[in-house]
Amino acid sequence: MGIDFSQARIKMVDGQVRTTDVTNLALLDAFLEVPREQFVPAERRVLAYIDEDIQIAPAQAGGLPRYLMEASPLAKLLQLADITPGDIVLDVGCGTGYASALLSRLASSVIALESDAALATLANSNLLTLGCDNVAVVQGDLNKGYADEAPYEVIFLGGAVDEVPAALFDQLKEGGRLVVVVGRGNAGVARLYVKSGGDVTARKVFNAAIKPLPGFEFVPGFQF
Repeated sequence: MGIDFSQARIKMVDGQVRTTDVTNLALLDAFLEVPREQFVPAERRVLAYIDEDIQIAPAQAGGLPRYLMEASPLAKLLQLADITPGDIVLDVGCGTGYASALLSRLASSVIALESDAALATLANSNLLTLGCDNVAVVQGDLNKGYADEAPYEVIFLGGAVDEVPAALFDQLKEGGRLVVVVGRGNAGVARLYVKSGGDVTARKVFNAAIKPLPGFEFVPGFQF
């Protein structure tokens, strides 16, 4: 007997998302509408709705493996971004496109940035299949953002980082928000950055242990 993914989706929202203080109705509807199993490798599809990160690509050339973020921290981060229907959003590290599909239901348009060519191709296919015609998948270095479509009202980073590059802050619109988890493992903290008067301020909001994104590793400066 196969899995009823529709029921699994409802259980995920009720058991993993609503229970962690996610109350934004549009966001909850997006999680109920978007088929998470579409964005998981076929051999792991039965695991699509477990409350864990799911690997979507192995590590390559000494890099990091890539993961689909667990639903609970993903929902909390997206709620923190306070996305409105008129917003243009940059999704950094879109992977197979799941967060971009959610964002497509909340924002005016989404730029889905991915550094891995195979993942970018897969994300584009997934998003086209679901009719997410307000999402454009682009390939490039994650830590450089995507200046061609800047500035953005919201920048979302789909994994933990050691530090946020200045290039991403430069691509924020006045009043824009950037949400990200800074720090690895149990040291990870979700932060909300807001640009005001040309300056960016940060606020720590909640603890979150999620998998890291490649390209954001801290590089210590030269010391005498």
